[in-house]
Amino acid sequence: MISTRGRYALRLMIDIAENSNGNFVRLDEIAKRQDVSEKYLESIVVLLTRADLLIGVRGKGGGYKLVKPAEKYTVKDILEVTEGSLSPVACLKDESYNCPRQSFCKTLPLWKGLEKTVNDYLSGITLSDLTQNASDFII
Repeated sequence: MISTRGRYALRLMIDIAENSNGNFVRLDEIAKRQDVSEKYLESIVVLLTRADLLIGVRGKGGGYKLVKPAEKYTVKDILEVTEGSLSPVACLKDESYNCPRQSFCKTLPLWKGLEKTVNDYLSGITLSDLTQNASDFII
């Protein structure tokens, strides 16, 4: 399940993509438009700036903007920053985890298939796509 942090990170990134016009967008403005606590968004932008998805500038004229064009960000990129692994089970989440049942587990192929489907789907949708028409992604 995607957490509130992941959902708000997507909303924040969409807001910046739609409102920056190449300029920095103030966090208080994003918070108002998205009806999300500015304090909560602060914790999210820290993660996104550390991951080099956003550039932040303090002071007058400051705010946040995308490091690269919106079409270069996938939903998967953004969610992995806020959620960590998107793997459905622990044995796929951590490559160093060596499940003793792995060689004969009947459900492992199912979980691998689910993980691939989710990753492929989220990798195929860009931030630019979401700014245009999110209803196009309903299956």
